[in-house]
Amino acid sequence: MLRFNPRRGVALRMDRVGVAIAALLLGLVSVLFGMGRAHAAAGCKVTYSVNQWSNGFTANIGLTNLGDSLSSWTLEWDFAGNQQVTQGWSGTYSQSGKHVTVKSLSYNGSLATNASTSLGFNASYSGTNDAPTSFKVNGTTCNGTPGGGGPTDTPTPTVTPTDPGSGGPHADNPFSGGKGYVNSEWSDQAKNDGGSAIANQPTAVWLDRIAAINGVNGGMGLKAHLDAAVAQGASYAQFVIYDLPGRDCAALASNGELGPTDIGRYQTEYIDPIASIMSDSKYKNLKIITYIEPDSLPNLVTNVSGNTATTQCQTMQQNGNYVKGVQYALNKLHAISNVYTYIDAGHHGWLGWDSNLGPAAQLFATVAKGTTAGVNSVDGFVINTANYSPTTEPYLPVNSQTRASTWVDWNYYVDESSFGAAFRQQLISDGFPSSIGMVIDTSRNGWGGANRPTGPSTASDINTQVNAERVDRRPHVGDWCNQAGSGLGARPTAAPASGFDAYAWVKPPGESDGASSSIPNDEGKGFDQMCDPSYGGNVRNNNNPSGAMPNAPLSGHWFSAMFHQLLQNAYPPVQ
Repeated sequence: MLRFNPRRGVALRMDRVGVAIAALLLGLVSVLFGMGRAHAAAGCKVTYSVNQWSNGFTANIGLTNLGDSLSSWTLEWDFAGNQQVTQGWSGTYSQSGKHVTVKSLSYNGSLATNASTSLGFNASYSGTNDAPTSFKVNGTTCNGTPGGGGPTDTPTPTVTPTDPGSGGPHADNPFSGGKGYVNSEWSDQAKNDGGSAIANQPTAVWLDRIAAINGVNGGMGLKAHLDAAVAQGASYAQFVIYDLPGRDCAALASNGELGPTDIGRYQTEYIDPIASIMSDSKYKNLKIITYIEPDSLPNLVTNVSGNTATTQCQTMQQNGNYVKGVQYALNKLHAISNVYTYIDAGHHGWLGWDSNLGPAAQLFATVAKGTTAGVNSVDGFVINTANYSPTTEPYLPVNSQTRASTWVDWNYYVDESSFGAAFRQQLISDGFPSSIGMVIDTSRNGWGGANRPTGPSTASDINTQVNAERVDRRPHVGDWCNQAGSGLGARPTAAPASGFDAYAWVKPPGESDGASSSIPNDEGKGFDQMCDPSYGGNVRNNNNPSGAMPNAPLSGHWFSAMFHQLLQNAYPPVQ
């Protein structure tokens, strides 16, 4: 740094010109000195951790600004070996030889003093994979101390050669060993509508549009929910990742905001911000459970050919954006060690037939194997999401006679327990590890109340027998919207059976599946006739009545009549 000592170099007598020159010199030095102070006000800290395999790795970077506030940032480092970035997130990446440059994006460029952000990347390598020894932010070398960012400083990045994040080892079952996060927004609704007895149950938060990440209509966003989970001392919190391009191609009620080709927006405006928030170190001790894109991949099995095909699903199969989107979400979320990923796998009345079960497992395996970490990027599968299929049918056997009934329709499964166990074994046969666990959404599949069967039937007609024995009271197993007669199912439970990680309330009880008539909205939600109680059905429910309740609001909005019915018909009953 340039230094100025007024007691040296001024021994000569000064005339007016000399005084002027001296004054000019003093002013110049003052500017330089001031610049030196401003530079000293810069400072930064970087943490760097990797999840490594034989020829590649995922890196997670934490960046903390220890100097003056930044409106944007550029992070730079040099690799020690032949590492090559193949995919990055939460920044714009470029690499020249060993040198990597990452520029901030619009949503994460502003960093106040002591504020942090997270980013990461996937990379290939051979030989050794030593961590970088120096990082710079906006030209300042990071050494972890405020104001210490001069070019001669020796940076000391934190390097942890284990899974990204620092929340301890990745648990086999994230639901075990602690309590789940209770969403206060849902809990307050339940309490105010006569549901105090169940208002303390953990439910998932649905991130069903980009705006939901920061909260809509004054509601809580992702950060607020995670902060609340930490404040509650929760062991885990659950989130539904649900905003694929061309979302839910076979159902209009939940069509999303992104068009079929909007894969870039899905990645940069939806998944990237979610991953950036979830990777914040302040959530490292919270197990964050994510349910990946309900209804997406199952639609590619059942609704792209034959009489159940839709042009929308055919489009999503052809452009590959369901697969690309799910793979991108898995890559980003799996890279965070305390985040757990469960892919949606429909339910027994969707994928249970032989013609669907095997192809679905193969599709899921292909999708997972196309991610950076392969099948290890998936912790398990969630079934019956926002649906009504019972966990068990206690009185309905599956045999050659009952399979011939109109209700069973040659399916080998009549409930989620049997389907989930069989599907899990098929997934393992197709390459998934034996550690994968199944989750059943039991939020609305209890089917209790006065109409619940109490034992097997002795009727001679097989259809009469099956209809008398089944606890599922829907007109058809394909009915899915605001089902009349449904009730709360089993309360959230960890490890309820071998191979099952949890019974969970993925769909918060009381939230509508869709409007029973057309309601103009700015949420990207259309009107689906399957939510109209007067609708007579289509080929996907074998032209049966919809079974829907009347006067329903838009999907995700509070439906008081539905909530009261769920309480009344709960099984086990609400005490």
